[in-house]
Formats: sequence, C-alpha cells, structure tokens
Amino acid sequence: MIGRHLLATMRAGRRHDSASVPSLQRGQGTWLLASAAAAVAPHGAWLPPWVAALGLALLAWRGILLWRGSRPPPALLLLALALAGAVGVRAEFGHFFGKDPGLAVLVLLLGLKLLETRAARDIRAGVLLCLFLQLALFLEDQSLPTAALALAGTLLALAALVALADPGGDGREHLRTAATLLAQGIPFMLVLFVLFPRVQGPLWGLPADAFSARSGLSDTMSPGSISELGLSSEIAMRAAFEGAPPPPAERYWRGPVLTRFDGREWHAVPAAEADAPYYTPTGPRLDYLLTIEPHNRRWLPALEHPGPTQPALRHTSDLRTLALRPLQARSRFALSAYPATPVGVDETAAVLAAATRLPARSNPRSVRLAQELAAGARDHGEVLARVIAHLRSLRLIYTLRPPLLGAHPADEFLFDTRRGFCEHFASTFAVLMRAAGVPTRIVTGYQGGEMNPVDRHLVIRQSDAHAWAEVWLQGRGWVRVDPTALAAPQRIESGIAWALTDNAELPLMLRADMAWLRSLRHRWEAASNAWNQHVLGYTPERQRELLARLGLGSGALAARVAALATAALVLFGGLYAWSVRRPPQRDPVQRLWLSFCARMAAAGAAREPWQGPLDYAAHLARCHPAHAQALREICQTYARLHYGPHPPDEDVRALKKQIARLKIK
Repeated sequence: MIGRHLLATMRAGRRHDSASVPSLQRGQGTWLLASAAAAVAPHGAWLPPWVAALGLALLAWRGILLWRGSRPPPALLLLALALAGAVGVRAEFGHFFGKDPGLAVLVLLLGLKLLETRAARDIRAGVLLCLFLQLALFLEDQSLPTAALALAGTLLALAALVALADPGGDGREHLRTAATLLAQGIPFMLVLFVLFPRVQGPLWGLPADAFSARSGLSDTMSPGSISELGLSSEIAMRAAFEGAPPPPAERYWRGPVLTRFDGREWHAVPAAEADAPYYTPTGPRLDYLLTIEPHNRRWLPALEHPGPTQPALRHTSDLRTLALRPLQARSRFALSAYPATPVGVDETAAVLAAATRLPARSNPRSVRLAQELAAGARDHGEVLARVIAHLRSLRLIYTLRPPLLGAHPADEFLFDTRRGFCEHFASTFAVLMRAAGVPTRIVTGYQGGEMNPVDRHLVIRQSDAHAWAEVWLQGRGWVRVDPTALAAPQRIESGIAWALTDNAELPLMLRADMAWLRSLRHRWEAASNAWNQHVLGYTPERQRELLARLGLGSGALAARVAALATAALVLFGGLYAWSVRRPPQRDPVQRLWLSFCARMAAAGAAREPWQGPLDYAAHLARCHPAHAQALREICQTYARLHYGPHPPDEDVRALKKQIARLKIK
C-alpha cells in the first residue's frame, strides 16, 4: 500500500508541470487572486461602479471557495452570470464596441474564469487576462502611478506562474523568483523602448471615446464658465525658461480671442492664419520650452507675443499661436516671446468695427453709464482712464462663487451683486468700453503660474485660467487691460490662492496656508514631470534625433531592425551564459540523497541511473540484508520529501539523522 502511494506521488511529481493538475491549490490560488485583484481594482476609477464591484465580488467568491476547499460553482450558473453581465454591459454602454465596454466585459470574464479554474491551462489563461488588464490601464492613463500599479500587478502575475510551476514552494521564494524574472526583462524593455518605432498620439483612438473628458478653455465665455476651472488643480502646461522667468505681471498665456458678443456670451470669430506673426517682434526676448497637456484643440497658450517659430506652428491675425492639428497628446514646443512688442497698430477697419458692436437693448444700464463717462472725453485713452477709475471706486469683490446672473449680466454685476470672477470683470469692462465707442475684445488664456523649486519648471494649472480685455488705442494698437487687477491685484502678482479672502473656497491642494502640502506636491509633480519629459515625451521626433546620433537615420530602416535584432541576441546570449555558468542549485533533501548514494556506492552498492528511490531501496536490501529496514526507511523518506509538498525543516533534519545513524562500512 505504501509503495503504491509513493509511486503515485512520484509520478504526480513528474507530471506537475504538464498541461493540467487535479485542482487549484491554495498557494496557487492566492497568487492568482492577488494578481486579479491588482488588475481589476485600478479600473474602478474609469469603469461603471457596478462593473468594478461585481468583478471584485466574483474574485472574493472564488477566494472563499478556495479557502474552504469547496468545489467551483456549476457550469450552468457561470453561464447565467456571463449572460447577465453581457446584458448589463449592453444596457450601460448601448454597444459592445469600444474601449470601455470591452474592458468591462474583460473584468467580468476574468472573475468568471477564475471561478471555473481547475487545471494549469486555466491558471495560465487567468494570468494572461490579468496581464492584458494591466496593459489596458495605459489606455486610460499613462502617469507614473499607473506605471507603478502595472509593475506591481505584473510582479504578482509572474508569482502566480511561478507558483504553478512550483506548487509546494514557499511564498517568499515565489515572489523572489518573480522579481528576478522581472529584473531580467528590464534590459529587453529598455532596448525596445529606445529602438522600437514610436506611436504618436494616444493609445486609443476610436471616435466613440477618444479624447473625451478633456478639461480646459473653450472658444466661448459666459458668466461662471472660467470660475469652474478655478477649482481645478489639474496641470494645463509647464514652462522651462533658459534664464529667469518673466515677472508675474507679464505671465499672460494667450488663448482664444473672443470678439462677438450676444448680450450674455462671448464667442471667437475666424481669423486669418500665416506662417509668421502679424507684427514685427521688438524689445527683450524670452526663450522657453513649453510642455502642454492635450486638450484636443489647436490653440497653444503662449506668452505674449511670440516670435517666429518652428514650421509646425501658425500665427493668426488676432495674435494667437496655433498648432497644425489638435493637440491630442502631450506636446513640447520651443518658443520665444517679446512682451514689449506693439501689436495691431495698423488694424483693419473691419476688425475694429466688429470690436465695437453690442446687441440692441442689451445691458441698458451699463450702456447709459458708459455714455455718461465718455461724454466730453478728448480721446479713447481718456475714456479708458475714466472707466478704470469708476470701476475701482465701486470696490467690486473677487470670488470663486459669484451669484447667478440673468439676461443682462453686465448690469446685474455692476449695479446689483458686485461680486464676480475674472470673466465678470472682463466682460463688464468690455461692454462699457464698447458702449463708449472704444474697440474692445476679450482674451482668455492663463495668467501667472507657480515655480516648482524642485525642477525649476513654471507650472500653469487650470485654476490659472483667466480672462482679460484688449482695447485699441490710436497709435498704440491693442493694449492689454486686466480689470480683475482693479479688485484683486494679488491675483496677478501671486495667484488665485492669495487673491481670495476665504481660502476655504479652494480645493485643499491649492490653498495657500498649506505649506507642507505644497512642498510634497512640488516633489511629486517634479517626479511626474521627469516621467513625462523622458518617458512619455520620447516622441518619434526625439527617437529620430537619437537614432541619427547613433548613425541610424530615417533611410536606415534595415539597419534599425538589424540593430534591434542584434541587441536582443546579445541580451539573450548574455542571460543564457549567466544561467549556464551558475552552479546548480540543489535543495537540502537532494544534497542529503546524493551524499547517501555516494556513501552506498563506496560500500559496494552503487545506484544505477535508471533506478528510482524505491528500486534502489530493494537493491540496497539485497546487498546489505542486515540493514534492510533502515535502508528502506531512508529511501522511502527521501521519496516522500522529494516528490511530495515542500518539506518542513524538521523532516529534513530527521532524514539527516536517519542517514547519520546508519552504520555500514
């Protein structure tokens, strides 16, 4: 009976890496479930809550069954759950095609697959699903935390595969082996990263869900539209200056220019485009590198006023800078600015006429006030001075939570509420100036920025979104006027956090009274910026520059492929040579067995290569009948420890004592 049991155990040990195993063992299942949870949980930030909750519930169900040693649920029940999940996904998204419904289906299928897992091939299929879901994280976000999560999930998936190959091994050894495998793959990853052709743009581009949920400026402005951005700490762009950055009063990042006014909302109008600016840059020059986050629009918020740029950019007659295509990926531009340049001195009559139009019967009280202020003025400059003096005397209040305004927003802000954000100040000022006959338009963009002391990048956030005005004065052209500075000069000099009377209006990450939190944020954002610049910013252009320096230009495609293949072969060869040169690692049981066999060979009973431990025990009993029982016990103990589960230390020590007690010369 014992002999048959040991023989069956030995045969099972020889087959442990074959296509199937009798059932999922607890150690294997623990690693597999940990890998699945690490793959599913991060997707909860983007998938519908019920999908993530159901996926994790299925994993928890499988964990309970594994812990109790219960059988998997019936196949019909799993089929019913799969159909119900498919119906739910179809009802949620309306279709099965696209990134989000596809990922939702995969999350549910992973949980169902693990519920039916019995054989090794099921474990491998589950690990492959986990790895695919780890990869799918980058379809949603490519930030440094996402990369760290994907790396941790990959480590757990490798540990699950190691546990499949070594079901009786120690968990710490499984994790150590998985980490070694992961480290061995890093050289191949680096070679592929440097040499493999880069894909420009996002990883996902189906029309149904590409470039969705992009926040930022719009080509329209109405009361409250920019104050909504004031609550966002999301980074819009970063700027690295060759020298000292400009003072805060010159940090105006020009975006959409709004000329048409319907009484409540301002709209951009089409403008002519050219390869060169519509002005001659003069005065001091600022050089900087702008890294802008994708917003799926063409405009490029640049410092006023840009000089001639690389061919990839265009300039408009309303003084904006445009990319050739919408910015659908993080992009970098080397720019220059000439803040003291006069612009629009020879503006066309059509543009000036459009900048003085007001809709009939709109904001009547503001129109009457403007006409009174303009009465008797010698020129537009005097009108401008009178309007500014009047607005300053009103003591208007700058707030992130302005009251809602009705059909005549300028009237209600100026005469009733007197509380508003930058769009209220700029819009009301423009209405007054137009009513007084002075050409005026609204410019939206960003103002200011916070210098990160860690990496010396100026960080411009969505909360820095701003609106100001431009008036056209004879002989001077378009002149920037920021009405917000009349009520909150701190907004221009120090940022939104210092301009508000109550910091509680701001999110925690933007508050000025949290110095320690700002310091942590600076360090984290500097690390994220390094990741963005050197990893995500490794664009096709930068790859071509690197390959050109290595002598692999755009015409050397065959050479690039050969270099990639050669590098891979060298790395494979190096790892193979390292593995061959390593001394063989034997476990303690195997070392004891080999020393025992050497001792018996010296006593005249050598083991033949074909003999297993039980056959060798019979041979030893014939050669040394006086010690037959002790020899059989040693061989049987070895067979049990070697072919069974991972032996505890006390069993190994017991085998060592058995061999030491044997007295054969």
